[in-house]
Amino acid sequence: MTVTNENCVVGIEYEVKEAGTTEVVDSNKGSGQPLEFIMGKGQVIPGLEKGLCGMGKDESADLMIPAADAYGDYNAEAIQTLPIDQFEGVELKEGLTLYGQSEDGQTTQVIVKAFTEETVEIDFNHPMAGKDLMFSVTVKDAREATAAEIEAGTVGAGEEAAAGGSCGTGCGCH
Repeated sequence: MTVTNENCVVGIEYEVKEAGTTEVVDSNKGSGQPLEFIMGKGQVIPGLEKGLCGMGKDESADLMIPAADAYGDYNAEAIQTLPIDQFEGVELKEGLTLYGQSEDGQTTQVIVKAFTEETVEIDFNHPMAGKDLMFSVTVKDAREATAAEIEAGTVGAGEEAAAGGSCGTGCGCH
C-alpha cells in the first residue's frame, strides 16, 4: 500500500537534521521502533505528511521541509517577560526548557532566554521554529486505519478492547 493523505497508518524510521548542518536533532534509526501515526490527524509536522504521500513500504527518501511546513516561522512576539517569583523553586539558567500548561490546558514548552533578579524572559517558540529541516525517512509500514483508530485518532485504538481488555483510555470498557 502507498501512503495516502488521510486515515492511513504509517510507520517510519527517520533521522532529522537542521538543513545545511550535520548534527542530528532527532532520530529513531536503529531503535527497531518505527514512529507510527495516522495521516491527516496533525500528529506530525505538515511538511512530513506531504512528503510521505505516495511513498510505499520500504521506500526511502530525503525530504527538505521548509520552516513554514515544520514548526513554523520564528515569532518574536512569542517572547514574554514574567516576574521571577513565578519561577520559585526552579534553578534558572539560560537555555533551560520548562513545561507548563497553556490557557487551553495543553502542555506547552518554553525556553528561558535570560533572567535578572526580578524577571525571567521566556520564549514560547518551538526550539526548531524558523528552521528548515532535512528528514531522511524510510516507510516501514503503511495500511488503512481501522474504524476504532480513526474514531480515537490513535494507532492501535480498540485492539485491547477487541481482545477483551481495556482500551486504556479510561472510558471504563473491559
